[in-house]
Amino acid sequence: MKPTHIEHIGIAVASLEKAIPFFEKILGTACYAIEEVKDQRVKTAFFKVGQTKIELLESTDPEGPIGKFLQKKGEGIHHIAFAVEDVNKTLEEASAAGIELIDKTSRKGAEGLNIGFLHPKSTHSVLMEFCG
Repeated sequence: MKPTHIEHIGIAVASLEKAIPFFEKILGTACYAIEEVKDQRVKTAFFKVGQTKIELLESTDPEGPIGKFLQKKGEGIHHIAFAVEDVNKTLEEASAAGIELIDKTSRKGAEGLNIGFLHPKSTHSVLMEFCG
């Protein structure tokens, strides 16, 4: 497991319509992509800050992962994502190291990336994602 960089930081928001103008102003850059990821029941908006992206996440279903997060914790940082060369290999290495996984194999995420999550129970309460 050797990430090359922080790929993005995911931030749960109640409304992309309200959050995008704020982040455009505070970051001094325009949102460059909005995408719905149907199987994750989320709509995303992306901003580029140096090599790292900020991903805003709006739930499309109150019973989806972001919907439940917003109900429980409100808006805020949801996860940190690390870029890796091979998501499946990295998940295997994490499992072999005794880290609990949410995803045993990668799945498709926003921007066509393969993604896989580690369970926060094993990561000091930080939801971590590998992307590649």
